Amino acid sequence: MSQAKSYYFFLILSVLSFSAFSQATRSPFSTFGIGEPYGNALIQNQAQGGTGVSQPQFWFVNNQNPALLVFNYYTVFQAGAILETKTTRSDTARAKGTNGNLNYLVTAFPIKPGKWSTSVGLMPLTNVNYRLQYLEEIVGSPQQDTISVVEQGSGGLSQLYWSNGVRLHDNWAIGLKAAYLFGSISNDFSNTLVSVQQPVYYTAAINEKTYIKDFQFTAGLSFSQDSIGKRDDYRISAGLTYTFNTDMRASKRTVFQRRFLSGTPTTSDTLVEKRGSIKYPSSLTAGLSVSKGSKWAAGVEYTMQNWTEFNSINDEDNQNLQTAWRFSSGGEFTPDHLSDKYFKRITYRTGIHYENAPFLINNNQLRDFGINFGLSMPAGRSSLDFAFSTGKRGNRSKNILEESYFRVYFGITFNDQWFIRRRFD
Repeated sequence: MSQAKSYYFFLILSVLSFSAFSQATRSPFSTFGIGEPYGNALIQNQAQGGTGVSQPQFWFVNNQNPALLVFNYYTVFQAGAILETKTTRSDTARAKGTNGNLNYLVTAFPIKPGKWSTSVGLMPLTNVNYRLQYLEEIVGSPQQDTISVVEQGSGGLSQLYWSNGVRLHDNWAIGLKAAYLFGSISNDFSNTLVSVQQPVYYTAAINEKTYIKDFQFTAGLSFSQDSIGKRDDYRISAGLTYTFNTDMRASKRTVFQRRFLSGTPTTSDTLVEKRGSIKYPSSLTAGLSVSKGSKWAAGVEYTMQNWTEFNSINDEDNQNLQTAWRFSSGGEFTPDHLSDKYFKRITYRTGIHYENAPFLINNNQLRDFGINFGLSMPAGRSSLDFAFSTGKRGNRSKNILEESYFRVYFGITFNDQWFIRRRFD
């Protein structure tokens, strides 16, 4: 692919991505705070349980630790999509949904190969997509009337970022990521009287829309020692990232509406308009990995984020948030990257993840356990990348609800020598 065509391809996907990011599968767990976090792992990391903060990547963008960008000697472009199926169960109900969306667009290239590399990208940060419907009795009603309540939400935040990694020493590198966060979240609450005596034609509803934008910064540190062992073919690496807390600027508008049963408003009245901030808490991630040349690599990783520091313009979002943590472990294996046999040049990956979500359901924190696997099919310096993740969140005996999921990630990776000064004509 020529340089001009590559830029044109990147521009088209960038335009399409803004409309695609919002299409995610419904989940009742996205009602909390600013929604479900997507994380920063790209496909090659997703297949390893989400690990990557300590693992150098030569042919892929390491989006989890900006310090590791120094290992990108070539220009790399990656695009990824996700298709997911979620099944939510309680003791009395079951709901299933399937959807897909463009997951990310990222590129990285060396400014000074081996010393300084930079990366820009666009990807979602959080997702809100839920719909809950239930019946409630009207207290004090002589006819024991009930109302049908519908709660639903949509939206989320996206991030447009710029990262840089700089090598300080043969073994040490540092990095900084600056991300512009933007997006909106809509929450809608409607009540419809259920009457058996006479028809009801209208619904009373409250619609809340919050607009959010601001910057977020992440610092990264990497240590890597290679040429270990009798044949000097082992490498030990460690990585650390810290995302600073952010007071994101926010504005909220609350509107009361009277609607036809079809959902079309007949009257509308603005109740509240206010500006404030949403405090997004800091997070710390540490990882350790070991590798043997281009043969195999394995690593472990731990993340902690104190969501008790979260503070929202919506006061009800601040309740029952706890410290969240995530542990992941994974690895990759390439039988022989120089082999004439294609299947020996494929990189195979697997991993697991286990995490404690920040919110309480039925006074118990939500836990998520998943198994991940995937592969990269080489095509010269480029590849087709796949990852799969299956797992379960929650427990009906502890959280009332539980959600099982299956995700398929598909992506493409291009490597080329752009921006390299020619030595000979």
